[in-house]
Amino acid sequence: MTQGAVGFVGLGVMGEPMCRNLKAKSGRRVVAYDIDPAPLARLGAQGVEPLHGAGSVAAAAEVVFVSMPSGKVLADLSRASDGLIGKARAGQVFVDLGTSPVTLTRALAAEFASRGARYLDAPVARTRAAAEAGTLSVMVGGDAATFEEVKPLLACFATEITHCGALGSGQVTKILNNMVMFETVAALAEAHAIARRSGVDAKLLFETLSKGSADSFALRNHGLKAIIPGDFPERAFSVEYALKDLQYALELAEDARVDAAGARRVEKLFRDAIARGFGALYHPVVSRLLEGGAR
Repeated sequence: MTQGAVGFVGLGVMGEPMCRNLKAKSGRRVVAYDIDPAPLARLGAQGVEPLHGAGSVAAAAEVVFVSMPSGKVLADLSRASDGLIGKARAGQVFVDLGTSPVTLTRALAAEFASRGARYLDAPVARTRAAAEAGTLSVMVGGDAATFEEVKPLLACFATEITHCGALGSGQVTKILNNMVMFETVAALAEAHAIARRSGVDAKLLFETLSKGSADSFALRNHGLKAIIPGDFPERAFSVEYALKDLQYALELAEDARVDAAGARRVEKLFRDAIARGFGALYHPVVSRLLEGGAR
């Protein structure tokens, strides 16, 4: 791969810090676009070149990273008259960093391939803090040779980079990662409520669990850093986003003919949280439902 420009489309909660690290560590020209001018201005001060439109990024870059909030937004952006597919050309690589349905991933890959471009699904995991620190985990599906070409760029914002297999495998892995995490957070919310009503300090409980077989990333981050202090900010991984990803998991379960009863239970919890007005808040806010309301 030559050392041409790298593009980045989508500078939201995760995209902005990923793009910043890409510019700081890659040694490449980085061009970017977002509908919000604020992150473009911040990144512009750090050497990222702002462009007017996703199509402009695709026209200027050799590798284009895309970080969208949902598969629908990704599809619309890709298929628009002035979108990514229309500007794609032979030799380019497009990398989806968001969590998208597997069927959409394969459909878009075929549409990009009709233009001679290659496609990787590379959804990222971990938190905004990890995106800032450049320590994300990336799960990649697609051609092995293309993966190897793009891997040094992924390493600018990730410390765990796993090639999961053929196209769509990254999405399957990430979707199931999120399903397990959501179910774990639901279990933590239940434990939190039970402990408080049983007269046991919930913080002490979680700290003790972290020293034993119940320890997990979800416990140490979503439990101790969100559920215990009651910190559920907006512009984090909201209940609405979590429900979207969980629905992708339930679609996979249906296709695989697996009765994902635990995931369905969490889906109801998410829908109840949205009905209570918590949809825009960080998803561990579901713990409030089990407490009988806000503190």
